[in-house]
Amino acid sequence: MREHLSWIRWAFLAVAIAVLVVFLVAQRQSQSVDVSYGQSPSAKDGVMDGDPIELTDHAIPSTAEIQAMADEQRVVRLPGAIAHWDEKLVSEALGDNEPKIVIAPPGLTPDQKAQISEVDDIDFQIIGTSVVSGITGARHDDIPGWRGEYATGDVTSLMLALIAVERDETIPDDVDVLERRAPTGPELAAVVADLSAGRPHLAAGTTLDTAPDSAHRAFPDSELLVAAFPRQEFGEPMPEYGPALAERFPGQPIVVMHGNWIEYHGPQADEFAEIASASFYAQFGSRLSRWDYPQQNILNAYLNRVTDIRYSGVFDRPLPYQPFDPMRVAMPALPWLFGASVLVFLALSARQVLGPGARPPRAAPARLALLNTLAIEISGLSYDPALARGIQQLQAASSALDEGLLLPHVERFIGKAGAELDETARNIGREDLRPRNYVAGGVE
Repeated sequence: MREHLSWIRWAFLAVAIAVLVVFLVAQRQSQSVDVSYGQSPSAKDGVMDGDPIELTDHAIPSTAEIQAMADEQRVVRLPGAIAHWDEKLVSEALGDNEPKIVIAPPGLTPDQKAQISEVDDIDFQIIGTSVVSGITGARHDDIPGWRGEYATGDVTSLMLALIAVERDETIPDDVDVLERRAPTGPELAAVVADLSAGRPHLAAGTTLDTAPDSAHRAFPDSELLVAAFPRQEFGEPMPEYGPALAERFPGQPIVVMHGNWIEYHGPQADEFAEIASASFYAQFGSRLSRWDYPQQNILNAYLNRVTDIRYSGVFDRPLPYQPFDPMRVAMPALPWLFGASVLVFLALSARQVLGPGARPPRAAPARLALLNTLAIEISGLSYDPALARGIQQLQAASSALDEGLLLPHVERFIGKAGAELDETARNIGREDLRPRNYVAGGVE
């Protein structure tokens, strides 16, 4: 059996060498083929470093002072607090109950958090837009929820979910209370003037200085246009600049920021804008809800995520050549055939050296990123309960990774997420979406 595997191993190596020779010869004969296989050039020093920039500038009253305020009023809003909710919807859900609520700004130090935690008889504690009741918390998991939370500080759905949990009732569907409107003529003219002059539009109150350097890696073929605004006033319709700017600047990539919410408009927006937002906020949402990052750092991290998605091959650039002959048609497949042959050769070689029980090492962050992308793709095809459980495990793994927990804890969550996504793929009959089949090498 071992001799048979050795013969197969060398056969795959010969195939890999032959494919490499064919590919290199074809490259010399064609001047129009543009194919790259490098690593994503996105920067890894993004927004999530625990830098002091994430801390609030607002002072927090002492525990005794907060306690005195809580004894006199049901809702205590501390300086710098950003969370809001629909009073009518939440009051209807509460009924006759009148819980005590403390609302604090994002970016508190451990000592400041302790000052709030020591206040007695508090039913809801809101830091930034992170809502906790007792030991139970809630998070958004869709685009409308993230948009309302990070653009306006809306926590209505989170409050309603926790109220339902406290009463052991079915959690209601998320509500989207954010209204959109077309920008007025003067509003749009001010943005267009700045972008036409080659500079980003930075409205008063923004924490963005300029377009980050990561913009050139995310959109190497065009200059990124950026329009940034402070957090939208809760309850007021938010101007929808994206479509109007895309019409004024056709073919240009455009990013519009309202507070911590980022929207992309422009080329290929239908292909990757939603998946970029979902991937970014699903991974970093828990950090953005609790810490006070400037828009400069958030946009930089978002553009790094866009770069990773573009270089992942999921949304490839249009091929710059025409498939006139079979060789040109087969060219994009040759590197995959070469890679598969090399992988088989290495796997069989490792089996001979390490034995049949040996498995290659796997990095937890890479597995987590892959499963996040897979979960987003499956979510458009299924509402299977296993998918919801898998997403919960991915969020738990992301939080564990951010908090620096031991690797076995992170891998346990990732393993459970992979099993749930695998079950979902089998339930909908999509073998290609099972984790082990999704990308060559797999995560299983």
